[in-house]
Amino acid sequence: MDKDIAIEVKNLTKIYKLYDKPIDRLKDSLGLAKRGKFKEHRALNNVSLSVKKGETVGIIGTNGSGKSTILKIITGVLSPTEGEVNVDGHISALLELGAGFNMEYNGIDNIYLNGMMIGFSEEEIEKRMDAILEFADIGDYVYQPVKTYSSGMFVRLAFAVAINIDPEILIVDEALSVGDVFFQAKCYHKFEEFKKKGKTILFVSHDLSSISKYCDRAVLLNQGVLLGEGTPKKMIDIYKQVLVGQYPLPSSDVENLLDDESIREAAATADRKADSKIKEDKKASKVDRTGNNSENSETVSEVDALEYGDGAAVITEYYITDNKNVRTNSIIKGTDFTVHMRVKFNRDVSAPIFAMTFKNVMGIEITGTNSMVEKAFLEPVKAGAEKDITFTQNMSLQGGDYLLSFGVTGFEQNDFTVYHRLYDALSVSVVSDKNTVGYYDMNTICKVSDAKET
Repeated sequence: MDKDIAIEVKNLTKIYKLYDKPIDRLKDSLGLAKRGKFKEHRALNNVSLSVKKGETVGIIGTNGSGKSTILKIITGVLSPTEGEVNVDGHISALLELGAGFNMEYNGIDNIYLNGMMIGFSEEEIEKRMDAILEFADIGDYVYQPVKTYSSGMFVRLAFAVAINIDPEILIVDEALSVGDVFFQAKCYHKFEEFKKKGKTILFVSHDLSSISKYCDRAVLLNQGVLLGEGTPKKMIDIYKQVLVGQYPLPSSDVENLLDDESIREAAATADRKADSKIKEDKKASKVDRTGNNSENSETVSEVDALEYGDGAAVITEYYITDNKNVRTNSIIKGTDFTVHMRVKFNRDVSAPIFAMTFKNVMGIEITGTNSMVEKAFLEPVKAGAEKDITFTQNMSLQGGDYLLSFGVTGFEQNDFTVYHRLYDALSVSVVSDKNTVGYYDMNTICKVSDAKET
């Protein structure tokens, strides 16, 4: 294994046997079961990936994608059916709630138990005990049996142990969602410390904002298959396609698994089921997507957008106007502006929802809204109709560059359906002479006066 690699996974496969009846499991364990008494489920299917030392890598995917399974194999909790895992460094893992803890022991005993399981001596754990207890902050409950803890107290203690024994590799599986907001802030601050120290972090989460903010790279799993790996922004966009069933998933055969090149190709084109229809509507439109009548217009700032949908409706035009109703892509902070989009319908839609979202350059969604939230429009639309939609608001974002996304969705027989989505379709520059802390300016009025005697 390369000396710069912390974790290397090669051709990893994990197969579970699924039985219809408990007696079938017993017979199989005794070698008495007949064929066909169980089904094979591939939790992981020929997965290979590597994590460099000092990298923070996020693993995303739908439930049942194999995220937790791969972490358990890396940490040694599970054994693979096929393939191998090589790890270079001291691992500390925080898997699902309860992993590695004895419910009958008290908190102190479990700290020693966990530390020794990771490979630390009793003396090394004692040196870190004060830091662990301070971070957990559960008071005298640390002397009570763990089975009496609330889920919040439990995760505090578990994370305090995992993160304060100074591991070279930290593995976290969705455990932070249990803690309160103050504890989560403390944990993410520790993440930042780890990153600065060059520690390796492998992080599974459904919180896509955290993946975007903290991870250098993201890995996308689906149904045990590695769909791809790349920048968090790119993988999150593809993941959203998977969520609505509009990503061209590979077949179950290992030979047909997608590689990175095909991932990039798929991400740059529309969903294959609606691609031809969307292209026809683009060609038929007399204006370009940013609303400019001239091909050489200097105000065009359309970027290489990711688009997909089933083609029932198509976004044919979008642009921004400032408070003087002038089309532009530069908005002065503190002024009103309007986001415009035009949608053509290719079939009847019972109640379309029109949406727009602002992201920063890291791909983190900053703000957004839609016509349903705003209670602006929930009416049926006939095939052939066109609708103009506007979103007017005051610009309170900090100065900088942002990306604007658009969407037309709806519910058909209670199923959420994407008719057309355009991710990162338009760049927007916010011009400001005063930037405050964070994403938004709260337009605070600050006053200072002499203190009055009381």
